[in-house]
Amino acid sequence: MLMLLSPAKSLDYESEVLAVKTSRPRWMAESAKLVERLRDLQPEELSSLMGISEGLAVLNHERYKIWRDKPRASQVRAAIFAFDGDVYDGLRAREFNEEQIGWAQDHVRILSGLYGVLRPLDQLQAYRLEMGNSSKLVVNLASEEYFSAVQEKNLKAKVLHIVFQESKGESFKVVSFSAKRARGAMCRWAIENRVESIEALKTFDRDGYQYCPDASDSMRWVFRRKLDAR
Repeated sequence: MLMLLSPAKSLDYESEVLAVKTSRPRWMAESAKLVERLRDLQPEELSSLMGISEGLAVLNHERYKIWRDKPRASQVRAAIFAFDGDVYDGLRAREFNEEQIGWAQDHVRILSGLYGVLRPLDQLQAYRLEMGNSSKLVVNLASEEYFSAVQEKNLKAKVLHIVFQESKGESFKVVSFSAKRARGAMCRWAIENRVESIEALKTFDRDGYQYCPDASDSMRWVFRRKLDAR
């Protein structure tokens, strides 16, 4: 079983993290070609391309100038520690021990606009690029925005989509902020418990969520919580 996470727009290269042996991303050659194209763009072009502010465009223009195919140790951080956003707040990877990180390396993948697909320990250089493995079952914990860039028919695997909803009046809806946290929390829970069975996912119950069979189908599982259960 493989779990997919979205990347985060924010990065953290300052916090103290577990000392780990990092791995080289598998598609660095393709990433390097993409960076070469991005280096040709001026900040205003990057701003228009990615819909980001002028300040962020300048920052990433500088990042691409120093990006290297073979980076120095000071330029990289393991992807699972470098991404810093709502999903990763739920994941709380900095609290993992070496054994848990090792398990995650085999069972978790992070989608990336620049690197394609990252393993948790893959070396991540600071960047910003908005998007777009063969396993019998892929559990999609990525956002719709990022997973839409995956050509699902080419995965050669069944894809189980996980949806988190909460009560809003008398109905249940996806609340973006809460859903991001929940996706990270489910991934953390699976790592902690070494979950490899699809049926075991139905027992996930953190933060008040419960599997809802009436709202689910075979490849789209819905987890719901009532606001008063938070």
